[in-house]
Amino acid sequence: MKQEMEALVSEIEGCRILVAGDAVADIYLMGRISRISREAPVLVLEQAEKRIVAGGAANVVNNIATLGGTPFALGLLGLDANGRGLKEVLEGNGAVTEGLLCDSGRPTISKTRIIAGGRATVSQQIVRVDNESREPLSPAHERELLGYVREVLPRMQGIVISDYGSGTVTPRLRSLLLDYAREHDIPSMVDSRYDVRSFKGVGYVKQNDAELAAALGRSFESEEELIEGGQELLQELQAEGVLVTRGEQGMVLLEKDGSVHVIPVSDKSEVYDVSGAGDTCVATFILALAAGAEPAQAAELSNIASGIAVRKLGTATVSNKELGRAVLR
Repeated sequence: MKQEMEALVSEIEGCRILVAGDAVADIYLMGRISRISREAPVLVLEQAEKRIVAGGAANVVNNIATLGGTPFALGLLGLDANGRGLKEVLEGNGAVTEGLLCDSGRPTISKTRIIAGGRATVSQQIVRVDNESREPLSPAHERELLGYVREVLPRMQGIVISDYGSGTVTPRLRSLLLDYAREHDIPSMVDSRYDVRSFKGVGYVKQNDAELAAALGRSFESEEELIEGGQELLQELQAEGVLVTRGEQGMVLLEKDGSVHVIPVSDKSEVYDVSGAGDTCVATFILALAAGAEPAQAAELSNIASGIAVRKLGTATVSNKELGRAVLR
């Protein structure tokens, strides 16, 4: 088993994956507490560092790149510093960013976290500022995205749709991607936070347990109820499989042939931060499928990769070398 996993880690290198969705710039502004403002009872911070981290669909792109794959990013950025910084992060890891279009009329989706600390205090987040346009994608930008997709799809070995509800994934784009994947037998996967039930015909679905409960409009009191809910979504979307992440309880993979794979976390004591672990899961799973792995094997590998990600603070990526070491433990 370990030898098979080790071989799979090697085989995912170079796999070409198209990632379409809402690219987010996660911005961290770190400051030292200086004094209390005379204008209002608030802290005055001296900015010490600004860091841009890939979030949303961009974090899936980043994880595919660090895992050794070749991701092609598709989405819309603003013509601003945050968009430029996000592209630099992705390109620095080898991602192809020609499909990230820029729109001067809207900002790059960003989540700015202001972190305050002092010499004798622990740094902590004091506020988060989100910036996002609510305007729908313009017809011109949609045509440009569709044109790029048609150009690169013949070279792709897998497709990910990462939908955070910001409007990048239009109905036309969704149909083009899913139709092509089915017609050419290319593995596809969707991770949709608010509208997963609109992705009928997708290959695989990734949801965390809370998202699945919200999608079906009910709560799960037991593992059996969660499995029943996953199977219901599987049948409704006519998918190949549904992968449900459960935080410290691991994952469950449900396949259309009725197979149920319950995959536990190997060491719960090592779960520090689940931020971005779902993106690591998606990236690893689609890469493994693109490399020819069976779904259950792909889920096992993604569970190992996610286990590495949750041992890191903040939105994190996993490298191919880290994954290779982990499968041999």
